[in-house]
Amino acid sequence: MGPGGKPVRLRGTMRAINQRKDEHERTQYLANYDELTGHFNKTRLREALDQALYYGSRYKVVGAYLVIGIDNINMVNQAFGYEVADAVIVALGHRLDRYLRSRDVIGRLGGDRFGVVLSNCPASELPVAAEKILEVARNTEVDTPAGPIHVTVSIGAAGFPDAAMTASDAMTKADIALQNAKRAGRNTWSVYAYSEAQREGHRKNMVIAEQVKKALHDDRLVLAFQPIVSSDTHETVVHECLLRMIQPDGEVVAAGMFMEVVEELGLIGLIDRRVLDLAIKVMAENPTARLAINVSGLTTSDKTWLRHIVGLLRNERGIAERLIVEITETAGLEDVEECARFVATLRKLGCKVALDDFGAGYTSFRHLKILSVDMVKIDGAFVRDLVQNPANMIFIRSLLDLARNFNLETVAECVETMEQAQMLEAEGVKLLQGWAFGKPELELPWSGDGEQEKLPEPEPLAIEHQPVRLIAG
Repeated sequence: MGPGGKPVRLRGTMRAINQRKDEHERTQYLANYDELTGHFNKTRLREALDQALYYGSRYKVVGAYLVIGIDNINMVNQAFGYEVADAVIVALGHRLDRYLRSRDVIGRLGGDRFGVVLSNCPASELPVAAEKILEVARNTEVDTPAGPIHVTVSIGAAGFPDAAMTASDAMTKADIALQNAKRAGRNTWSVYAYSEAQREGHRKNMVIAEQVKKALHDDRLVLAFQPIVSSDTHETVVHECLLRMIQPDGEVVAAGMFMEVVEELGLIGLIDRRVLDLAIKVMAENPTARLAINVSGLTTSDKTWLRHIVGLLRNERGIAERLIVEITETAGLEDVEECARFVATLRKLGCKVALDDFGAGYTSFRHLKILSVDMVKIDGAFVRDLVQNPANMIFIRSLLDLARNFNLETVAECVETMEQAQMLEAEGVKLLQGWAFGKPELELPWSGDGEQEKLPEPEPLAIEHQPVRLIAG
């Protein structure tokens, strides 16, 4: 300091923040783009499809959404390795970029699949576009040490607005058409057919969707709790939350009656968010409660849901450590890298993550290593007729060996008899769930003893709805 207290010299420290800036930019990039190909990721592609649907509805412009799947990419994996398979995916993506119009949008859905939004594409022009994409794929050549590789693709398409009104609806129906193309022999295309019967079914689905919206608004979506027990002591370890809708007349409707429609019409994000809010509220008010909730495959790529749970549990480690989030195996395999980021965020909060329906898809060592989940739930299809069909035990043993290699907890679902329970315990399954140990119940299983932390009630969702006559089916 100089005379009069004035500073005469400043001293500071300079730090290089290049790494921090690079990490921030990479995070921002991965939030929008696929790391392998550089195309839009699934979330951005869905946003682009939403915009195209809105534009088409407002200005009466028709378009189409295409799912392009590379045929037999697993054979390339097995013969040449993942690096070569990735090179095939990248090469095809670049060829599609050059073929598509500037106003069209392409994104990678994960694995071997691309999604394409064709704006202003009448139904009469869709076959021409599909045939040209098939030709582009046939002409795509990838050089490898073993020689050039050629692949073919199959295409599923859904026109809008006739066949689909929402992005989720279009994606689902294009996937159905893709499976039809693969069953037809691959290297071909299929358009989702929209018959009068399907149109009537769509109208009924809209009524069911309106029921669910009104139930959300009126707080008539509730949780039922089913125990998951230790295989040796049969004591309850955790409860799984199963969604129920209470109709105005008091009838309880199981989620299976409406969840397929909810997913098809793009409401699953609202449902998964409400289930999360209800579960966290129960755990805050019941300090001994440990709960498991299910989230859909779409939610694993929903940044809004992820930000919501981070906001709720960032400073609630004690609650987070009592929460298990279950994701389906098929969802985890659809986009392994994106799902791995989802899992990592939840585990950082303190939550456990379970892979549900384990065995329903094809999970490899590589997939389990990337996902880093805490437990696996053996698909109930292997358990239901375990006594009558001993061959199922062969599959269960293989799944258990895979789980043990990663030191994962194992849960067997759909256990209905004590004989099944004894067989599973003998094989080393640690946790059991099913009607043999308890049905889902609406009543809270806890005494609620102890200090209770009060969280605010979930706010009613601002959803526009029209009065409808509620139906049970």
